[in-house]
Amino acid sequence: MVASSNRQYMTPQEYLEWEERQDIKYEYINGEVFAMTGGTIPHTTIALNLASTLKSHLRGRGCRAFMADAKVGVSENGPFHYPDVVVSCDQRDKQAMKFLLYPCLIVEVLSPSTEGYDRGGKFYQYRRIQTLREYVLIDAEKISVECFRLNEKSIWELHPYEEGDEVHLTCVDFHFPISLVYEDVQFLNEG
Repeated sequence: MVASSNRQYMTPQEYLEWEERQDIKYEYINGEVFAMTGGTIPHTTIALNLASTLKSHLRGRGCRAFMADAKVGVSENGPFHYPDVVVSCDQRDKQAMKFLLYPCLIVEVLSPSTEGYDRGGKFYQYRRIQTLREYVLIDAEKISVECFRLNEKSIWELHPYEEGDEVHLTCVDFHFPISLVYEDVQFLNEG
């Protein structure tokens, strides 16, 4: 989750070198850096549930699943983000050390403080990634998964999933019950 900008303008290279020396992660957008704050337990549980099952599903298929510490660059010069879960099947990302450039799937677990940005500005930036095929938003406060999928006409279509549904991530041909991502998640309104 992004907290706030420290209003320090940097070039992409300055940011990449500077961030390596920091104790926390920072996203980079238009020359500014934004401190990343920690998520809630439900947020982390949801991301871990999906990432771990994706890793198992992708084993031996030439794709790799990553969690929140894997930085994604929209281009070599940014913006740079830390999605909650990301999958790359592209050979060009196999040797990546600092950031991925060619993901096919990006997942953000929504929080009240970042939901607007995840749906708007961040999705706008992610859509510039030529290899991206699916952008998934998972609600951490209720059972709801929204999958934005690029169709054959290069138009992003929304595929919503609710309680009881089976989710299908087409870019990695992965079917799973929506309950899988919410395993062990306690919502605020539950006892």
